[in-house]
Amino acid sequence: MGGVPWKRVELVALVLYALGFYLVVIRMSFRLAQVVLRMISFGCDYCWTIHSSHFDHKKHMQRCQVCYSGKTCYFALQERGLNVDRYTFLMYLCYLTYAPLYIAGPIVGYNAFAAQLEVPQKNYSFTQISWYGLRWILNFLLMEGMTHFFHYNSFVVSRLWQKLSPFEVFIISYGVLNFMWLKFFLIWRYFRFWSLVGGVETPENMPRCINNCHDLESFWKSWHASFNRWLVRYLYIPLGGSRRKILSIWVIFTFVAVWHDLEWKLVSWAWLTCLFFVPEILVKSLSNKFQASSSLGMLVHREFKAIAGAVTISCLMVANLVGYVVGPSGIKVLISKMAGKEALPALAFIFTTFYVGVKLMFHIREASSSQG
Repeated sequence: MGGVPWKRVELVALVLYALGFYLVVIRMSFRLAQVVLRMISFGCDYCWTIHSSHFDHKKHMQRCQVCYSGKTCYFALQERGLNVDRYTFLMYLCYLTYAPLYIAGPIVGYNAFAAQLEVPQKNYSFTQISWYGLRWILNFLLMEGMTHFFHYNSFVVSRLWQKLSPFEVFIISYGVLNFMWLKFFLIWRYFRFWSLVGGVETPENMPRCINNCHDLESFWKSWHASFNRWLVRYLYIPLGGSRRKILSIWVIFTFVAVWHDLEWKLVSWAWLTCLFFVPEILVKSLSNKFQASSSLGMLVHREFKAIAGAVTISCLMVANLVGYVVGPSGIKVLISKMAGKEALPALAFIFTTFYVGVKLMFHIREASSSQG
């Protein structure tokens, strides 16, 4: 049975089963939600392989430094199709239950996974994997220090934040978001390290710090990066890609919220994020059409981008506060605190801090790009 490829009828049954499985048991376990993504990945990759892959590997090699050096990057492993006889029931079960990635990911597509079972990854040497594990230990010690000396989550769980000043609420919220980032950082990198030891490379979740993102698009690309790649391949592109971007984001973020859990606060977070995302898409579209020729024009364009970045960070803070801190029930309390006159100095300081932070991000990225 392990060597017999799946037929089209079985593929349709598999996809329907995955959707039903998702709707019925998603609230029972986050592990099952991960399995559903793998079910969909297997079905779609098999279907697209039957209809032939249109991936141009030669063109990709001209743009990819990893592939140009003679190795094979994760993107190439995922996009180029496998032989039909690689889509077997035994391989399917192995993909669903692969121990290092079973609990929390990172999420890896079926094509990339199956290809690396035959030829283990060679992009990371033993020394690089060892250093990766050592860095994880250092970050774990940082988390231990944070949980012992910074009690942000206690203020949230006990609802003591409602008795604090607007500036103190901001500090608590900012601390909670950074704690969340470090928590998921440790979870995902631990399992990725385990997977690398086993010879399977996966996308790196959180390749960029949460404090180094000034727009929604780059934030979501670098938060749950492997899930973002999954969404692009299996939802965004089939929904029309950039041609229907504004409409697609509502479907995608609603799917992300429900995939995490069937809670109104997560759905509220998703729709708030979309509300903030639409203006960013429109502003970016207009900004790309504007070409500054003079020094004054370049300065004005840069300042406008910095202000827009500060606004975006503020919107991200609000959306994540609703989704993960105060919830929909705490919106009224939060608005009442931030709308009063006594909150204006704190809001001005916060916005100025974000503005300066965005300018610093611009400088860091320009320095990095100039170095290579």
